[in-house]
Amino acid sequence: MTRINTNVSSLNAQKSLARSNMSLQQALTRLSTGLRINTGRDDPAGLIASEALRSDITATEVAISNSHRANQMIATADSAMGQVSSLLNDIRGLVSEGANTGAMSDDQIAANQLQIDSSLEALDRIAQTTTFQGRRLLDGSLDFVTDAGSIASITDLRIDQANLGATGSIAVDVDIAAAATQATITSSGFSAATPATATLTFLAGTEMTGYASAADFDINAVSLGTAEQGVVVTQADAGVGNPLSVVYDSVAGTLKINFDYAAGTTSTLVVAEINNNVAEFTATDNTAGAIVAGDAAITGTTDYDSVLITAATAGADFNNIATSIVTQNGLGAGNEFATFNSTQGTLVVTVDDTATITTAAFAAAINSLAEFSGAATSSGDTLFDPTVNDSNVVANTDTTGGALLLDDLVLELGGTDGNEVVSFETGASVNQMVAAINLISDSTSVSASQSSGTLTLNSTAYGQKGLVAINVISEGALGTFEAGLSSSRVNGTDIDATVNGLAAIGDGNRVSINTSTLDMSVTVSEGSSTNFDFNITGGGGLFQLGPDVVSNQQARLGIQSVNTAKLGGNTGQLFQLKSGGSFSLVNDINSAAKVVDEAINSVTTLRGRLGAFQKTTIDTNIATLEDTLENLAEAQSQIRDADFAAESAALTRSQILVQSGISVLSMANSNPQNVLALLR
Repeated sequence: MTRINTNVSSLNAQKSLARSNMSLQQALTRLSTGLRINTGRDDPAGLIASEALRSDITATEVAISNSHRANQMIATADSAMGQVSSLLNDIRGLVSEGANTGAMSDDQIAANQLQIDSSLEALDRIAQTTTFQGRRLLDGSLDFVTDAGSIASITDLRIDQANLGATGSIAVDVDIAAAATQATITSSGFSAATPATATLTFLAGTEMTGYASAADFDINAVSLGTAEQGVVVTQADAGVGNPLSVVYDSVAGTLKINFDYAAGTTSTLVVAEINNNVAEFTATDNTAGAIVAGDAAITGTTDYDSVLITAATAGADFNNIATSIVTQNGLGAGNEFATFNSTQGTLVVTVDDTATITTAAFAAAINSLAEFSGAATSSGDTLFDPTVNDSNVVANTDTTGGALLLDDLVLELGGTDGNEVVSFETGASVNQMVAAINLISDSTSVSASQSSGTLTLNSTAYGQKGLVAINVISEGALGTFEAGLSSSRVNGTDIDATVNGLAAIGDGNRVSINTSTLDMSVTVSEGSSTNFDFNITGGGGLFQLGPDVVSNQQARLGIQSVNTAKLGGNTGQLFQLKSGGSFSLVNDINSAAKVVDEAINSVTTLRGRLGAFQKTTIDTNIATLEDTLENLAEAQSQIRDADFAAESAALTRSQILVQSGISVLSMANSNPQNVLALLR
């Protein structure tokens, strides 16, 4: 059928040519942009997927950049802390050198102190000036903010990481089931403990009383000795007209008062005669009166008056207490008092320098002490007279308190810091052992104490690190020290606690926990079992490590201050090493060394923690994000990028189809001309 009004072949060729042109245009677009999807109509579902992937890629790229920046910030802090560590090591060397006082002059030690002062100033300067992008890193501004400062049992708190979540705070509840303990060994292998005693024995004397005239006078020996004790005082008739005389016979042990019975005499004259002519005795007239023939039968015998001093508690605490008497002008009778100095091991009774008091009053002054009691034994004149040599009397409790070694002892004492061999001889008291062991406690980490004759050895450290070990090398056959030991080797126990209901790690008095939400360690006071809670309300450096802004893709890290007011430990803080400080080289060099060691440990721990955060958190995060980015980019490329091989083939095909379409369309347009042949 031949038509000229409608050229169907031309329409068909036009349609095919338009489609070929569209395919050609699409191929040209994809090849020029490199993308398979340029508009939504190219692949609606693919566009949605590729746009989601592109968002993930952008966020991941930023997360990688954030992680690198965090790495750089921590590296800056670590570099500064490296200088802090170097300064602390220099200070440690200066402290050790300053302890060599036997070989160093005062000027050299002063020079060391100046260097320490300069280093401490440098530490404070580093803490204030270390910055990253304008933010200080080591001044404590990146530390966590808590309300734990009011808790008395907390001695040190370090919060490394905490996830504060959407609320911006986290509650910390610490429940202590069992306190940390020291290693402890006891020994009861000593002689029995008794209350220590000492006896103040005054000069021998007698009181001459019973005279018809009520005359009363005392006769006292001049010196403390046995020759003047038990001397019998008698009176004899000197004969008419013979003068008064007093004759002392040390061999016979007699003191004879001779006077003319017919003429009589007086106590005043007898006292004067004794004081002027008998060197071994002195006399005091209490009540003057006449002595007559009827008084001749009155005799007296010199004897000691004494005061027994007894400790209130049994054991060696009151061994070797030196007791003495001092006089004080104007004190007055009845105001005498006693003082006890446990540090110096002295008991002193203070009396008036002229007033005579009874031995009972003297004992009463001792009874006023809580540590001792006094009991008077009055066999002589029952008086204490400071005007004679009674005030020179001294006494010592010696080892009357017991708790003594029964035989020679050699033992090896070991602790956390090392072992020492110590020797004791028979009769050494438990207190002497305590003093000897404590003298070397800095090299053994073992301290000693005693109570009621039982020796207790404690590790200075708490927990499993605390150790007390005793090896008895030799002991005499009569000794019971080894048999009295409770053990030969003991370790302490670590604190047992939970934090927010989770079992925590105990290390001595330190409790630590490391979870996804909290990485913290807290040290409590020695042996504390007090539960406590506090809140972390902010602070810390917040690092966005993941692509999504959610708490589980963030890390909040605390960086404590490294200035001299914060560095240190339980012993003290670093600023105390400055000139005039309590731990300066001239005030307490032993504590200075401990503080520096604690400061070094604090800094190295902080550096190690930051390094661990870099290695285990940031570096692994960067590696993971880079892998993720690679996979996301590949996935997006698969969806959106053009396949140049396929698109080149499509371009060639489309070009050929367009060219052929044009040729066919030309032929189709010429078909109606064939109708003219029918009209000829």
